Amino acid sequence: MERQMINRMSFLFFSFFLLLSYFNVSHAKTPSSSSQANTFTPRASLIRYWNNHIFNNLPKPLLLFSKASPLNAQNSAIFTNFATQNSLSSHFHSFCSLANLYCSFEGHPLTQVYEKNFNQGNYGYANVKFKNSKLDSGSSVNRWVEPNSFFRESMLKKGNVMVMPDIKVRMPKRSFLPQAILSKLPFSTLRLSELKGIFHVRENSSMEHVLVNVLAECESAPSRGESKQCVGSVEEMIDFVVSVLGHNVVVRSTKNGNGSKQNVMIGSVKEINGGEVTNLVSCHQRMYPYLLYYCHSVPKVRVYQADILDVESKAKINHGVAVCHLNTADWSPKHEAFLALGFSPGQIEVCHWFYENEMAWTTAD
Repeated sequence: MERQMINRMSFLFFSFFLLLSYFNVSHAKTPSSSSQANTFTPRASLIRYWNNHIFNNLPKPLLLFSKASPLNAQNSAIFTNFATQNSLSSHFHSFCSLANLYCSFEGHPLTQVYEKNFNQGNYGYANVKFKNSKLDSGSSVNRWVEPNSFFRESMLKKGNVMVMPDIKVRMPKRSFLPQAILSKLPFSTLRLSELKGIFHVRENSSMEHVLVNVLAECESAPSRGESKQCVGSVEEMIDFVVSVLGHNVVVRSTKNGNGSKQNVMIGSVKEINGGEVTNLVSCHQRMYPYLLYYCHSVPKVRVYQADILDVESKAKINHGVAVCHLNTADWSPKHEAFLALGFSPGQIEVCHWFYENEMAWTTAD
């Protein structure tokens, strides 16, 4: 009885400590001078990491920094210690809540796609309807594709009217993990049982199918000439991008999902890198308890930014990023782009929009 009382008091004390720490977390949305002044905040640490790896004076990317972990230094240290001791599972609920994770996909609309894939033995994202790396790599895929996903480069001219595909994000909102915690967690099909234990995943559940699909895609062999990595922290994304493009880089993204599934007018268009053929690192969100991006290199492209206008009022409703793949000779003849546009591999360039929250990295202009 006395031991039960001690255990209960210890749990209450720990919960109170975490709750107190939670209210001390900085809620700043973007890097600020105040966060830079306090050198002990996690956000200040990320800013230092950025400054030590990205060699230009361009503004720091608001989208990327907005997805950093909300954990303050105290909570991050506590959960890092738990991860080191393999005891995160015992603090599952507080970890999910304070770290802004999504720890149960049961009932989420996207899980229906994963259930179908899992039951048919189609691991990975080959049958997922939402745009992913397969659109960039030219692989043959067997799936339904968002209408109007592909277009010709000539459409990116001011005044042209086109149908915008559904570029809204359907993923649940989550945050990256601190690198110190992430590095302690398993991320491998061979360690799936450990992963299921940490996140309390039931056998044959939607959550298990999500994990299996993501791990299968992240572990799949890259396409010829491609580099790829699944990243779960800001630091991991920066490291991968720098390894492919070097230290003088910039990231762009489509501002929001406005204009989806409707006619839109192209406004002002900017050619990135002066319209020269360039290399791109493309990062796409994946379903996972913490925020995870599938990043991969895409060679020989032209990248554009364009204002998206309402057709009737001509008011600006979005600012989009589009990429045009110039060398499609190695793409499959069955790729949906050719089925939609009516050509064969190597005959045309293929363009598509980036969805909101996706990230397009290039060398800086």
